[in-house]
Amino acid sequence: MRLYAQRPDLRLRQALGDAGVVTWIVLWVLVARAVHRAVLVLAEPGQAVEDLGSSVARNMASAAETADRVPVAGDALARPFQALGDAGSSVSGAGQNAQDAVGTLALLLAVVLVLLPVGWLLLRWLPGRWRYAREAGAAARLLRGTPDLELLAVRALATAPLPRLAALPAGTGAAWRDGDPAAVRALAALELGRLGLRLPDRAPVPAE
Repeated sequence: MRLYAQRPDLRLRQALGDAGVVTWIVLWVLVARAVHRAVLVLAEPGQAVEDLGSSVARNMASAAETADRVPVAGDALARPFQALGDAGSSVSGAGQNAQDAVGTLALLLAVVLVLLPVGWLLLRWLPGRWRYAREAGAAARLLRGTPDLELLAVRALATAPLPRLAALPAGTGAAWRDGDPAAVRALAALELGRLGLRLPDRAPVPAE
């Protein structure tokens, strides 16, 4: 495969396009990170609730343990503190659940903010770049060693826009049919020009 053209203007456009895609991806990753951090701020009340519940649970557990040491009535005195401690644990769990929900929401928003715009752009950009890389790579292989300009000429005749074919010298088609090297080179140059590739300096010499 060949990623970039040899023709300077097309190569510059391709490089700018690739740089634009990378910039777009980095931009949305930064936006997603900022949103993720902003949403995580909403978890601070949940953290406060969890800390408060944990503190109440610890204090009530300590109080229940102390009350339980009272002779005869210790068990009865400890029960209210144990109940308050259980309530504190429940509050702490609710605070933790709130934090987990906010964390999940922050992560989902960050992922969506990256996947949607980046995926949309990649779906529009990747097929064209992949198609160019395959076609330019195949054309480059035809030019290795002894260039097979005949195949490129046939491709130009089959796919080149009519205005570009009409701009060739009169009689190019007939000359190509007769095996004229100049006509073959002209048609091959048309196809290579579409890909931004250069025609080799020397054409193969046909066998007599």
